[in-house]
Amino acid sequence: MHTWGRRNTRQFTGARLDVSAAAGVLDRDGCVTHWSSGAQELLGYAPVEIIGRPVDDLLTAEGALRHRDGIPLHARVHLCPLQDTDRDCGFLLLLTAVPEAATDTLQDALLPQWIFEQQPLAVAICDLDARLLRGNEPMLGAGGFSEQEACGRRLTEILQGNAIEEVERRVLRVARTGKAEAAEPIVRLPGEAKAHAWAMDVFPLKDADGSVRAVGVAASDYSQQYDSRERIALISEARTRVGTSLDITGTAREFAELAVPRFADFVSVDLLEPVFQGELPAPVLPRDATALRTAAYRWAAGQSLDTVISATEAHAHPWSSPVARCLAEGRAVRHSTKDPEITGWLAEDPVQAALAETFGPHSLIAVPIRAQGVSLGAVLFVRYAASHEEAFGPDCTAISEDLVDRLAICLDNARRFTRERGIALALQRALLPRESAVHPAVETAARYLPAGDCGTQAGGDWFDVVPLPGARVGLVVGDVVGHGVNACATMGRLRTAVRTLADIDLPPEELLTHLDDIITHAAGEQGGEPTGEIPGDIGATCLYAVYDPVSGTCSLARAGHPAPVLIHPDGTSSVIDLPCGPPLGLGSLPFEAADVIVPEGGMLALFTDGLLTTRERDVDQGFSDLCGALALPAATLDALCDTVLDTLCPEPHADDVTLLLARPRVFDEDRLASWDLPGNPAVVADARRLVAEQLALWGLAEAGFVTQLVVSELVTNAMRHAGGPIRLRLIKGDTLICEVSDGSGVSPHLRRARVFDEAGRGLFMVAQFTQRWGTRYTRTGKTIWAEQVLHMP
Repeated sequence: MHTWGRRNTRQFTGARLDVSAAAGVLDRDGCVTHWSSGAQELLGYAPVEIIGRPVDDLLTAEGALRHRDGIPLHARVHLCPLQDTDRDCGFLLLLTAVPEAATDTLQDALLPQWIFEQQPLAVAICDLDARLLRGNEPMLGAGGFSEQEACGRRLTEILQGNAIEEVERRVLRVARTGKAEAAEPIVRLPGEAKAHAWAMDVFPLKDADGSVRAVGVAASDYSQQYDSRERIALISEARTRVGTSLDITGTAREFAELAVPRFADFVSVDLLEPVFQGELPAPVLPRDATALRTAAYRWAAGQSLDTVISATEAHAHPWSSPVARCLAEGRAVRHSTKDPEITGWLAEDPVQAALAETFGPHSLIAVPIRAQGVSLGAVLFVRYAASHEEAFGPDCTAISEDLVDRLAICLDNARRFTRERGIALALQRALLPRESAVHPAVETAARYLPAGDCGTQAGGDWFDVVPLPGARVGLVVGDVVGHGVNACATMGRLRTAVRTLADIDLPPEELLTHLDDIITHAAGEQGGEPTGEIPGDIGATCLYAVYDPVSGTCSLARAGHPAPVLIHPDGTSSVIDLPCGPPLGLGSLPFEAADVIVPEGGMLALFTDGLLTTRERDVDQGFSDLCGALALPAATLDALCDTVLDTLCPEPHADDVTLLLARPRVFDEDRLASWDLPGNPAVVADARRLVAEQLALWGLAEAGFVTQLVVSELVTNAMRHAGGPIRLRLIKGDTLICEVSDGSGVSPHLRRARVFDEAGRGLFMVAQFTQRWGTRYTRTGKTIWAEQVLHMP
């Protein structure tokens, strides 16, 4: 035919011989009778393979044309009926392929197979009975089986273990429910030294109708991520579970409960003896035996080891022990129990040898507990083969150090609390101001810095801000000799005495005199045998200042205390020239006061000697440094306090430090009103009128009734019982203060008048209608004052 075609093609105009056309001839039964070379190239069938076979062999189940390899093809199919003289005798099959679509289809059909075979994940396909149908190389290689050995067998027939049984149950459940599941089994495969963590997805393979035909399993070894996650989880849990209390043994017990059995089979927390008393221990010296007491231990078996481990007695660890070496070297040590160091240690330490015989350990880690650069003790982690087949490795050392770092913080907090607990109780009784006092005459800020490392040595420094009559304020700073609970208690007693004396409104020099008498008499009344200790109040120092916002004057006196510093509005500072009296308790020596005018915008700095002097700095240098620090810019008094302490006390001090900053305020003239009254009884009515007019100017007319009642009574008493010059003064601040001054030193007394008494009710009414009232003495007489609360609109 081909010969005829080549010879006779030219007989047909425009005709050419096309051997690439895909064509075939079918008989009336649909069997192939003729097959072109183009059809062979397209479908892959040689004529001898397809002639005589039904055309259905060329089609998929869905009716699409397919290649000899079974790959569906995209092609146009034309069936042309063929007839002889009188009837149909077959069909002409014409196939028109789209070359690009056919190539893409072949590649697309191979992609799933390539993914299955070439991806790094372990992938398997199981039938509905959990029998392996097919697995890729990572899946079969993980189990050490070939595809011929594994196919057709159940998963539990290929591998053994509880984790594999759980995976098989999941496969069966997914085959039954059609819902995908995820699991993270820990599986030890054949030939592996340790079990690995696997992330596994089990999912159904469904047909077009949604029926489950098989189950797919995809797994990846994520042991590194799992170990990292477990490490982070363990350390994170340590932050919440360890240190919930400030008890040393309780904190150690919480740590042991956390670490066993998740990280180790046995954990012992051993501490140096001073830690239990709240002290920082001395450094551990190399080559010396180290005595430690067990704060807590835990064994995975749960049995008590109290017969071997004592919680009340210290145990001496020889230098050969990993505990002693980790303390001396300040780093973690890790060993196998077969190491010569451990063998020698157990030979020297019968207690640890008894524990080793009980446990049968194979590895251990000893980690020092370090806080503030000092070793508090050590933690011993032990694993034994019955629970942990895997010995401690380098990663375990890092984990143990992270865990012990958290323990060290919590133990140090508990240690400090143990030390400070007694001090804190004394400080509570000492009644130190807990916050900056709010007073209309002065703005204050204060800081108290205990002595010693981390401020653990609380002492007797103290300060106070005392409200006084007439809108005045008292400022106190004192220093008791010594440190500790006794010094704190003495400080509280002196502060209470100063408050009591200030309430009767004594001038500064008289207050110090009375305070000195109290200390002297108390020292003479102390009974019992002498202890050889000088009472803390003997030699105590004190500075007392009274500021009057009306005059802007501050009266000060000191008993052996450093002189205060006056900061001027321009930022310059100067030490106030104030006579220095003797320290308190020395007896019968006078105190002198000095008056200082504090300019508007100025400031006073009161402090104890701990702020000035250190081992490297004398008093003169301390005053110079203090004046320089006070000149530094600061937004608030609190910020300035912090700046001064940071500048002068960057490191722990051997002595307490107290700093009290006060920025006085001067009352404007529009807040004051005063009148000199003649000694004529008729002037009482004028006084009431003047007060009413002044209150109206201040917008306080509603306070007129009470104020006029108070003025009437106090002025009348001055007229009747005192004489001399009488002065009436009103001060408007947060409260309204009414003062009547006279030249007499006799103080009136509140009493309850009888029914028929004609006098004695005036002061009673004053006391009932005002918030408080009282008397203060001056060099020229006395002043009766009454204070009432203002209800501002």
